Amino acid sequence: LHLPPCTRAAAMASAVALIALSLLLPAQAFYLPGVAPRAFKDGEPVKMKVQTLVSTETPLQFDYYQLPFCQPRRVQDLPENLGEALAGEKAHTSAYKARVRVNEYCKVLCRKTYTPKQMEEFQDFAILDYRVNMRLDNLPVAEMINFAYEDKPDKTMQIYNLGFPVGGKLAPEDGSKKSAQSTDTYVLNNHLRFKIKYHPVDTGDGITTEGERGNYIVGYEVIPFSIKHTYYGKWNQSAVPYHPLTTCAGSPPNGRFERHQPQVIDPAEGGQVIWTYDIEWELSDVKWASRWDVYLQMTDDNIHWFSIVNSFVILIFLTGIVGLIMTRILRKDFARYNEVALTEEELAEANREMREETGWKLVYADVFRAPPFGRLLSVMTGSGLQLFIMTILTLMFATLGFLSPANRGALLSSVLVFFVLMGLPAGYMSARFSKMFKEDNHFQTALWTSTIFPGVCFAVFFVVNLVAWAKRSSTAVPFGTLVVLALLWFGVSLPLVFFGAFLGYKKDPISVPVQTNPIPRQIPPQLWYLQLPSSIVMGGLLSFGAVFVEMFFIISSIWQHRFYYMFGFLALVFIILVVTCAEITIVLCYLHLCAEDYRWWWRSYLTSGAVAFYMFLYGAYHYFTRTHPSAQFDALASSVFFGYLFIFCYAVFVCTGFVGFYSCFQFIVKIYSSIKID
Repeated sequence: LHLPPCTRAAAMASAVALIALSLLLPAQAFYLPGVAPRAFKDGEPVKMKVQTLVSTETPLQFDYYQLPFCQPRRVQDLPENLGEALAGEKAHTSAYKARVRVNEYCKVLCRKTYTPKQMEEFQDFAILDYRVNMRLDNLPVAEMINFAYEDKPDKTMQIYNLGFPVGGKLAPEDGSKKSAQSTDTYVLNNHLRFKIKYHPVDTGDGITTEGERGNYIVGYEVIPFSIKHTYYGKWNQSAVPYHPLTTCAGSPPNGRFERHQPQVIDPAEGGQVIWTYDIEWELSDVKWASRWDVYLQMTDDNIHWFSIVNSFVILIFLTGIVGLIMTRILRKDFARYNEVALTEEELAEANREMREETGWKLVYADVFRAPPFGRLLSVMTGSGLQLFIMTILTLMFATLGFLSPANRGALLSSVLVFFVLMGLPAGYMSARFSKMFKEDNHFQTALWTSTIFPGVCFAVFFVVNLVAWAKRSSTAVPFGTLVVLALLWFGVSLPLVFFGAFLGYKKDPISVPVQTNPIPRQIPPQLWYLQLPSSIVMGGLLSFGAVFVEMFFIISSIWQHRFYYMFGFLALVFIILVVTCAEITIVLCYLHLCAEDYRWWWRSYLTSGAVAFYMFLYGAYHYFTRTHPSAQFDALASSVFFGYLFIFCYAVFVCTGFVGFYSCFQFIVKIYSSIKID
């Protein structure tokens, strides 16, 4: 795919993007993601932060303190970057306290009495399998489980499940009389056992001196319990957090429990809950630089490789068709039209064919006729180039490790920064095609380029945000973040688009190899499979077939709140998608030109961009098959999911539409510049 002369401007913008990203993500020389290690001395207090409540049954997430959990005397909102704010990853201080390498058991967090309404709220969150997210020293808390492949049961690996459940359904064998009468009895996980893994700081000569130079935190695990705590006599608030409980064995507690009942959620009468937790420190061989490995390791890499091979098969098929067109059909056409190396018999046959001439040469005087809504097409092309370069830069930095999940919010922040800075090549491209289409209002073209795509995205985002505000979901973005987005849009992106358009309009119009007739040629009736709807269906389906497996993993990772870090696979899939879109558009464009239909401008854009329509349908299928029945038609859940899915698919449509349109344009320029026109 050859980019236009705006590559110099794009290179300048890319250099600016690199500088901006270096300021945004201060990298350490020894660790790409840019998070500096911190050593903790023995006995030093560490802060356990609480974040959000998320579920695999619904796309909605809520703030931790929207449920009546125990709170510290003063809840502090911890600073967040732009990416974290957009993702709704708000962090707060908590009442949990721990000291380095000090094991403590059965510490009382608080004792609270809940109303029936509050208990019902806990039950609703337990029914939807909501999980609590916390973090310590930038590590997310997780339940660790052993995973084994079916064909290799002896070979196990440790994988994680982020957070811990608010509660769960009471198992029949653990049930009381009440649970025997009702299958809808739920319990509350009111006791947490935190296992914090640490690795002593190395001295530099390979000798590890435990505790002398401090300790790195390399693991943060949790095991939830449901325990209906009991105690002797009256409750003594001054004894918290070391208030003695009869359900905890030993004095002081040793981590074992006496015989107890689970803490049942009673939405009819409410009740009292004592919240407790354990702190266990465990020495680990894991180095600090490898502490994220357990979160980022793959258990399904074979499926990814299968997806890549499947996509390559489609790609090879399309490449063969394009190669056939270029090497056989066009070569014969060029030879016939240019009368090169023809024998007398071949020349006589060619002359007879020329008298009844059909094919793509017949429409040479109309093939570069300006399309309807030419200004809009030039604007969409400019925005497509903007998204195309943004995607390349984001994937490049992500593949190199700069956008690791360890650097929270870095991925979304980088996407925004790159998109804003790529306004320069967007304005340049739209100006060049607008000038070619002889659109006279230059200001309107530049204004549309800077406002149509981001304006639609911002409008959808704002509507989703209004619904989230109304439902008090943590998905809602603060007003200050909206102001920052508006400043980036109007203060950075818009001026760059206008500057790029200024450079584009200073250039001469794009030259084409043939002249356009003032009177349009009549287009003969087209067969059904050459009509626009058929082209869109075929073009989008083939492109979607090349990427749907990777899309499944991306949606599943987002839905299950797991870290997606397979950017190498994603980069390969993106390259395959780009080449597939370009080739399928070229093939269909050639077929239409042979049928004497020269209306290729919008058709090439829509054919290539149709992959976004299939992505939207696949996302909708995923939503209705994964969402809990009680949340499928919830106004907030559906608006959040389909709102963000629409923004993503709209961006894919504009980006892939540009790829198809520009490759088709280069193909047509190439073939019509290679023949003699009488």
